[in-house]
Amino acid sequence: MNRKAERLFLFLAAFFLANALIAEFIGVKIFSLERALGGAPEPFFLFGEGPLTLSLSAGVLLWPWVFITTDIVNEYFGLRSVRLLSWIAAGLIAYAFLMVGLAMQLPPADFWVWREVHGRRLYMPDAFNVIFGQSLWIVVGSLVAFLIGQLVDVVSFHWLRYLTGGRWLVIRATGSTLISQFIDSFVVLYIAFYWGAGWSFAQVTVIGLLNYAYKASVALLLTPVLYGVHWLIDVYLGREVAQHMIEQAARTSVLGGNPRVSRV
Repeated sequence: MNRKAERLFLFLAAFFLANALIAEFIGVKIFSLERALGGAPEPFFLFGEGPLTLSLSAGVLLWPWVFITTDIVNEYFGLRSVRLLSWIAAGLIAYAFLMVGLAMQLPPADFWVWREVHGRRLYMPDAFNVIFGQSLWIVVGSLVAFLIGQLVDVVSFHWLRYLTGGRWLVIRATGSTLISQFIDSFVVLYIAFYWGAGWSFAQVTVIGLLNYAYKASVALLLTPVLYGVHWLIDVYLGREVAQHMIEQAARTSVLGGNPRVSRV
């Protein structure tokens, strides 16, 4: 691997790990998509559940970038590199939650307990625990969904590459993202809220469908960005080096075949 390729992998790995870790922590905030787009919430019913609004976890802002980065690493560095990053990310997420749990047990300093925030007195220990504290089921659900989603993404990416003969980047990249995000969207919710919190199956399914609809829409909208990033990487590495890395990544990804490689 030449120096430029090493720098590229370091940048992509850092971006991947940062987004995966940040998404876990900001995911505690639930936001109104209607209000974010400048409108008012319009309640609706789906599968007998409701009234519902388009309320999403803030983590959905970053997960599409995680899966896009996965596809880029997959394209240039192969399946093994993505698997390595996925296990490192899972370990860092688990470590981060452990450290947060320990921090929640520390006795607060007297001057920090009560703070004035926007004219209101806020009890900081409770605020810290509510924001950063997550139930065990949510942690387990997040980690399991992340690992399954990543595995499905890398496998489907190379199978789609094989089926298309290495043509049509949009099919293997966006297609694998749509498949993996579908699984990711439901696994975490069923573990955390159906099994963990006792929510109804219908309620969890509806929320999962709403989250997936948003993620799928963003993934499709980011398709031009994916092509732009590939173009920038090819220019940075040089066309010949980039093509060689893509072919090498395809050969070293053991998926039951040697895909014919061509770029379109």
